[in-house]
Amino acid sequence: MSLTGLLVFLAIGATAGWLGGLIMKGSGFGLLGNIIVGIVGAVLGGFLFAALGISTSGLLGSIVTATAGAVVLLFIASLVRRA
Repeated sequence: MSLTGLLVFLAIGATAGWLGGLIMKGSGFGLLGNIIVGIVGAVLGGFLFAALGISTSGLLGSIVTATAGAVVLLFIASLVRRA
């Protein structure tokens, strides 16, 4: 992976984690937390979108997929915290 590709990957993760945090709890998790939530969310979102037959492309599609996964991840985490 090139340096540019890595920076884009981290930027998408940070953006998706920040958006997921805004949607689920009203704020982000700091830069590192947003990146981690966004990257895990991207994997989860990619799996869920593939299972549902939804395909996305491009930068905006990647952000939407990662954000959707981050929201699901944070929702599951909130359920686990309550139990």
